[in-house]
Amino acid sequence: MTGFGILSAITFLPLVGVIILMFHRGDDAATKRSIRHVALWTTFATFLVTLLAWARFDPAIAGFQMVESQAWAGGGLVYKMGVDGMSFPFVVLTAFLMPFCILASWESIEVRVKEYMIAFLVLETLMLGVFCALDLVLFYLFFEGGLIPMFLIIGVWGGKRRIYAAFKFFLYTLIGSLLMLVAIMWMASFAHTTDITVLLKTQFPADAQKLLWLAFFASFAVKMPMWPVHTWLPDAHVEAPTAGSVILAGILLKMGGYGFIRFSLPMFPDASHYFAPLVFAMSVIAIIYTSLVALVQEDMKKLIAYSSVAHMGFVAMGLFAMNQQGVQGAVYQMVSHGLVSGALFLCVGVVYDRMHTREIAAYGGLVKNMPLYAVAFMVFTMANVGLPGTSGFVGEFLTLLGTFAANSKVAFFATFGVILSAGYALFLYRRAIFGVLDKPELANIKDLSGREIALLAPLVVLVIYYGVHPGPILDASAASVAELVKSTQSVAAAVKAAALAAH
Repeated sequence: MTGFGILSAITFLPLVGVIILMFHRGDDAATKRSIRHVALWTTFATFLVTLLAWARFDPAIAGFQMVESQAWAGGGLVYKMGVDGMSFPFVVLTAFLMPFCILASWESIEVRVKEYMIAFLVLETLMLGVFCALDLVLFYLFFEGGLIPMFLIIGVWGGKRRIYAAFKFFLYTLIGSLLMLVAIMWMASFAHTTDITVLLKTQFPADAQKLLWLAFFASFAVKMPMWPVHTWLPDAHVEAPTAGSVILAGILLKMGGYGFIRFSLPMFPDASHYFAPLVFAMSVIAIIYTSLVALVQEDMKKLIAYSSVAHMGFVAMGLFAMNQQGVQGAVYQMVSHGLVSGALFLCVGVVYDRMHTREIAAYGGLVKNMPLYAVAFMVFTMANVGLPGTSGFVGEFLTLLGTFAANSKVAFFATFGVILSAGYALFLYRRAIFGVLDKPELANIKDLSGREIALLAPLVVLVIYYGVHPGPILDASAASVAELVKSTQSVAAAVKAAALAAH
């Protein structure tokens, strides 16, 4: 179709809330309450519109759906939006998590509340745009634009070292993306278009593919993040406010994985096969090394941040297995990790709001005064470990299965990450929840409030539901993943045949 449709409505609806918030004046309690309500209802309305789009989405179709196109900016640039089974789950996940971010900030953010909510609503628009964009320039604008509100969220409302963490986050991600911008310009000049649907069918020269792949990899590897360009993430998580950590782990990290799915694998299949051993090596190191680092952390947020790097290692490994189980497992793992890691950061935020410390040693025996919290934290910890019956198991199992079919040695070493994840996750849970309640400041700590139950209960239900019934997510991506795998494997077969003929 031409013109603007439901995907544009989803993407830009948060900006309506921004416009409404701009007219709010004053710093009194009533104005702050009104600002919070506007932000919450805007994100909730966006989620409802996303559900309407989900009802129109046909998972049996491998191609792009709900496509909308409009001439834009001259020079052949087109405003083009569309989704398929590998992008739409992330649109839904983004819209779903945003109301939780607003609720998580309900009481903890008291300074510059209007600016804070505007930053989150602008960030939501930019994140949704990344997953809907079907034009390379449009994608880049959304992809890089998200740096600005996240930079402000960390730098203005973060912890003591927030300026350092914000600049580190900004510089790491920006420098990687500059190489991608150069690659985009070369692709546009070669194919005479920035339309992603056309570029997916364009055959780039084999030598150029390697350089293009490396340019895109520089951006996506930092964004995921992969070892060794992951060091910005723990600092960003520790200093970010709770809602910032939720959206950083839940959505922003997934943009790197989505970039591999949308660009690296289908556009540069020769190079993807060539560099697959490099990705496998980096993924195994990330899984084992960052799990060992997580074992010695004393800060709750830092431990969960390092666990995120390890889990994204499973994602990269599954994607470059380039088979149905691996790629579908990676998509599932990203959705599951968005729910689980977001929930874990919310759990840390609950006790931080009460005690104003994230040191693991400051806690112990919480189960005595916070039984509801202990149950919720247990479910998310088990999902983080990958316990069967939780959503965390399905993604890890499928990525390992796909990787084993591609390279059994890589899968063997990656499995140690599952063991190590049990070590650091259970270490955190035992120290914080069990033990003796011997710290006076914990004697009167309160259990979950009504607002916090509303935050955590839906996530508990979804983590268990998708653990025993993964069909909705797997079915949504199956056709699109099958098409991607078919195209990459046909290229692999052609390369292998050419090599045998040359030999």
